[in-house]
Amino acid sequence: MTIQHTDAVRTSPLRSERVAAGLLLIAAIAGLVIANTAVGPALLAFMGDHLTIIALDFDISVSHIVSDGLLAVFFFIVAVELRRELVIGELNSLSKAALPAIAAIGGVLVPALVFISFTAGTDVVDGWPIPTATDIAFALGVLAIFGSALPTRVRVFLMALAVLDDLVAILIIAFFFTSDVRFASIGFAAIAITVFGALSRLLRARSPWVLARRAQWPIITVMIVLAALAWYFTYQSGVHATIAGVALGFVISRRPGGRAVHALEPWSNGVILPIFAFSAALVMIPDVSLSELSPAFWGILVALPVGKLIGITVGGLVGGLIFRRQSGALKLPDLVAVAALGGIGFTVSLLMNELAFRGNREVADEGVLAVLLGSAVAIAFSAVAVSLRARHYRRLRRAHSRQPEPGRSPSATA
Repeated sequence: MTIQHTDAVRTSPLRSERVAAGLLLIAAIAGLVIANTAVGPALLAFMGDHLTIIALDFDISVSHIVSDGLLAVFFFIVAVELRRELVIGELNSLSKAALPAIAAIGGVLVPALVFISFTAGTDVVDGWPIPTATDIAFALGVLAIFGSALPTRVRVFLMALAVLDDLVAILIIAFFFTSDVRFASIGFAAIAITVFGALSRLLRARSPWVLARRAQWPIITVMIVLAALAWYFTYQSGVHATIAGVALGFVISRRPGGRAVHALEPWSNGVILPIFAFSAALVMIPDVSLSELSPAFWGILVALPVGKLIGITVGGLVGGLIFRRQSGALKLPDLVAVAALGGIGFTVSLLMNELAFRGNREVADEGVLAVLLGSAVAIAFSAVAVSLRARHYRRLRRAHSRQPEPGRSPSATA
């Protein structure tokens, strides 16, 4: 998820969607390869080591520092962008949100049903949220690499679809992966989040309390401390700690939020997401036959590339029939290309897999492999689909450029 910047501002290569997607892929491959070498067992044991602070009643594993701690920064960025789109962006009205919303619903329901069809009657059916997610960073990276010639409306539709998909993922994490709730900790987290949001108003350009840039640093420092406290109390409450990042992203004032994202985005793209992809892909490939693999493996493997493709395409077509005059509607080939990109689950799907199967390490490892393989199939298919559409639009532009201007003869244009 990236806030849009002009080329003059986009100075760091780590803000590039292509670079972000490449780093994610390299990190995941490295994690999978290293886990299956001689150092794999030692690295896996290290990821299971715990940091304990008795005075704070705080205990967390290295693996959860990555998935619960570092990934909260990524979800903060997601929430800021989501709020921006809802206020002033592509989702700021019902008419704008209608088409991608219906496509997003299809892209959640169909993969979930595909997964359930493979796992019905088993103890792994609770993993149905895993194939419902779309990795926006990876999807936009593939689009940037293979689809630079596509019209802006295709990218806008993909962005809106992915933003809504992220919203669904946030709700799933909040409601389906929360247990043993401690309401006192939730109350303390809510206080920290509320004060964090209030202080951010002091940093707005139009605020009567706006301070000189140097004088803002004490406020920013306090906000960072409050953000850490919000995360700590959320983690202690039993709610997944990444929800703290979401809440902070929603309450921060828009302009300070945009500046925060601009500062954090290179760290998220270049450090946080690759570290998470590396740690999530630290899986020893099981020495089992295909028939011995869990139904969850096959459910994810099919649901990500196929379920997403069918769900988003059908949802987009239904939305197009309902809102025929909506300017955001895509042609069927463009819709298929976007739907193929939606099958790239990766980051959020890996997180969902960890949450769904945290009590079953063997199935969780197979789930990681399925997410990686399913996303790889989606990447390959979407690269072909997007390239074909880009080639189509290049031909149209060349044909249009050869047409003579009105009132001029072909010989004059030649």
